[in-house]
Amino acid sequence: MSRSSERLFDLSGRVALVTGSGQGMGLGIVRALARQGARVVINDFYAERAENSAKALQAEGLDVCAAPGDITVAAVREQIVATARETFGEIDILVNNAGVPPGMPDSLRQFKDLDDSDFERQLDLNLRAILGLTRLVVGGMCERKHGRIIIISSESWRVGLSYGLSNYAAAKAAALGFMRQLSHEVGRNGVTTNALSLGCMNNFGYDETAKATTAVGRAGTPDDVGAAVAFLSSNEASWLTGQVIALNGGSVTV
Repeated sequence: MSRSSERLFDLSGRVALVTGSGQGMGLGIVRALARQGARVVINDFYAERAENSAKALQAEGLDVCAAPGDITVAAVREQIVATARETFGEIDILVNNAGVPPGMPDSLRQFKDLDDSDFERQLDLNLRAILGLTRLVVGGMCERKHGRIIIISSESWRVGLSYGLSNYAAAKAAALGFMRQLSHEVGRNGVTTNALSLGCMNNFGYDETAKATTAVGRAGTPDDVGAAVAFLSSNEASWLTGQVIALNGGSVTV
């Protein structure tokens, strides 16, 4: 078959792990990758949510499984990766989507009112978990000369807001710095690392804000995020690495 006749963004034969994917944007990512042919592992902090989502997508004929667990715990990360390998094989695509600790956004507070535990919660999920999971899979990706590491970030690292996001934004920005450095360490082994920086999404009630602040006049959806991740996961994106891509509907705040 000639290259021109192949299906674009075909992920057949690839194995993906998507963290925090039992609902919302993460589930949109899972669905998009699976529809392109990938076998996808659904991770979520809440076991019932991961398992129910896996059953629903399996009923659609998609090749997915559940591997719930708290990715801020090193032993749990190891077990999740082991489950992925035992079920589908070596991980080709790691999507670090989990980023909202339990209790957020209700727990948001101004910087002057935060204590060390507030920073540790965000660093554990939005930096240390990413470092730990990446370390578990990147060596094998380099050996096989193919891999995709994707971070789902937030425009809060770029745009100042008054909501009380300083600890969250700091952890997000740190992960983006790691992603850019890693791209230069692994790029010649066929491994790319990129991030999507999300603007106003429809999961936190930002619809009215999005109407006023974006070029397209609407909030982002799970389908929007899933489509972008499917592209970044594909062979066609092999020359795109080390980048933070603003997926924000043309937000006027950037």
